Amino acid sequence: MSQQGGRPTGHSDDWWGQIYDDTTEDTGPTRTPDSLDDRFASASGAVTGPPGAQGALPTPRSGSRPPQDTADRPVPEPRDAGTVPSIPTPLPPQGPTTSGTGTPAPSFAEPPPPPPHSPTRLKRVTAAALHHVGSGPPTYDPEPTALPPADPDDLGSLVADTVLDGAHYGACTLRAASVRGDSARYRGEPRRDSLLTVRFGTGDDALVLVAMATGARATAGAHRAAAEVCRWIGRAVGRSHVRLAEDIRAGRRGDLKSGLHRLTDRSLGKLRASAAEQGLGPDEYAATLRCLLLPADPGCRTRVFFGVGAGGLFRLRDGAWQDIEPQVGEVAGEPVVGFGSPPAETPDGDRFTMDLGIPTPPSPYEPAPEPPREPFRFRASIARPGDTLLMCTEGLAEPLRGEPELPAHLCERWSAPQPPGLAAFLADTQARVKGYADDRTVAAVWET
Repeated sequence: MSQQGGRPTGHSDDWWGQIYDDTTEDTGPTRTPDSLDDRFASASGAVTGPPGAQGALPTPRSGSRPPQDTADRPVPEPRDAGTVPSIPTPLPPQGPTTSGTGTPAPSFAEPPPPPPHSPTRLKRVTAAALHHVGSGPPTYDPEPTALPPADPDDLGSLVADTVLDGAHYGACTLRAASVRGDSARYRGEPRRDSLLTVRFGTGDDALVLVAMATGARATAGAHRAAAEVCRWIGRAVGRSHVRLAEDIRAGRRGDLKSGLHRLTDRSLGKLRASAAEQGLGPDEYAATLRCLLLPADPGCRTRVFFGVGAGGLFRLRDGAWQDIEPQVGEVAGEPVVGFGSPPAETPDGDRFTMDLGIPTPPSPYEPAPEPPREPFRFRASIARPGDTLLMCTEGLAEPLRGEPELPAHLCERWSAPQPPGLAAFLADTQARVKGYADDRTVAAVWET
């Protein structure tokens, strides 16, 4: 092998480029994964890594050839005097040779490793982010692409791409995250989901509220409606948290059901009033709402769920997922009036005390169809040590029910005795599934 200008010759340009493009750099036996996505691979092989994963050997590029020893190469004849010979300067002998002073000569057998900021590591991180579950890779890119448009006079309404939170109170550990969906990331739309995690009170009398909402699809103010209903239910629960905490500890299920139904009805009624002030229809400025109440008292393991609209409530117990979402037939309480529907007294929503017998004149306008009423959902359950309770919006509930590999993947990830850290939890909730690209908001509670 020979060298010219600090670069060994006897190799083709493709061969030299291949050495520095190799994405399987060996960093030693104590190498750790470059990203949390590297830990998605399960023992069952349900989640597969991308091509070029760790352990794969680099494939030579087309047209490249392995290095040859310069000793086997014929030396060209010297040209006429005055011309520069084309014979490259040979490298020092390879191997542990010594100079005239007995000092070992430097070896040039191996090229230097790429620096930490080289494209080699960037390629590996990008490839690791492509992990998914299901039959094939999702359509959209795994990372944010476009930012939502901004109004310089309304910057307070901007919504972050991702929200992450957590806490530990009593016998439970909370992890919560809200992530913009792949479709919204690609189209530059704001996250329609909103997440609120808040504590009211102190000590064992404290009460933790987790509220999540999803704004109506294909409406301009969907993210604002979701944020407003979260703030309103948070304010209502905060003002009544002392009574609510007492009812939870005492097991007053009937009082909890009626009280939370009233607070939910009031909060969603304010959302309807806000829509009317903006000149919008009730279905144009609406949101689903799902809440979880967690008492901080370590001696109380009652977990209360309530809300209106689509989503999911699951429990991981003894290594198996249980869908404990209250169904329509077992829903506690009447439909919520404030959720896109007028009071039941009259079709117009008017309250009257007597019928005067005056006939109603015919109207030239067809009456607007009444929006469907959403039932109020309520469930109070007793947690056991080792349980994991999962509440989520429809963006995660649908793939959990429609793709069997996703609940199996989360079961494997969340069956450890200790709950995951915030970063690991965020990575777990972002396991991608083809055909599901909506926002995901999830809150999980680990019982100890």
